[in-house]
Amino acid sequence: MTILALDFSSPQRSVAVLRPSDTIVEVVETGGRGTNAFGMIEQALTETKIEREQIDVLAVGLGPGSYTGIRAAISLAQGWQLARGVKLLGVSSAEAIVAQARTEKIFGRVNVVIDAQRNEFYLATYEISADGWREIAPLKILSRAEVQSRAEAGEMLIGPEVTRWFPGGRMIFPRAAALVELAARRGDFTPGEKLEPVYLRETNFVKSPPRRPGASGPR
Repeated sequence: MTILALDFSSPQRSVAVLRPSDTIVEVVETGGRGTNAFGMIEQALTETKIEREQIDVLAVGLGPGSYTGIRAAISLAQGWQLARGVKLLGVSSAEAIVAQARTEKIFGRVNVVIDAQRNEFYLATYEISADGWREIAPLKILSRAEVQSRAEAGEMLIGPEVTRWFPGGRMIFPRAAALVELAARRGDFTPGEKLEPVYLRETNFVKSPPRRPGASGPR
């Protein structure tokens, strides 16, 4: 299969293509607020000499992370499926971080830490070895103090920008190259409308008080 992977969930955005020859080409963008998604895709396709029509599978990093970036990647994937009929895969960006950590030869128990805003953090625990990894504790939201207590206990923290809050951590970004390798081993394809960001918070709606009978609207 020819696989195109997108991960826009962190400040380091990336696109990767896996050719049938098992060669991976990755384009990485850092800095700035916007994402030059189409430019990155075109660059990756040009370097691999692959046309858009040749993409069989499109893999998307679902986060957690930048809600805007993740939504942009999902929208792009949904449009691609409608236009070309490609197969879609959604992959946890947390797992992509672990895969990248293994590539960088980080082994042992690690805590993946991702900013959740409001002075809270997404955290999942994995055990990484040279042969692979396994999840020890699933993703959850913790306070900064709870994460700090793990750092003080000597536990390893990894993740995008983790050193902003926890100086002893190791900065690891989810990379599209890792994402495409994960996608190559999976077959649980999904319709575009089923792709949703990994987002653990419940949405809170504030209900307006009922209008009194006879009350006029705002002026």
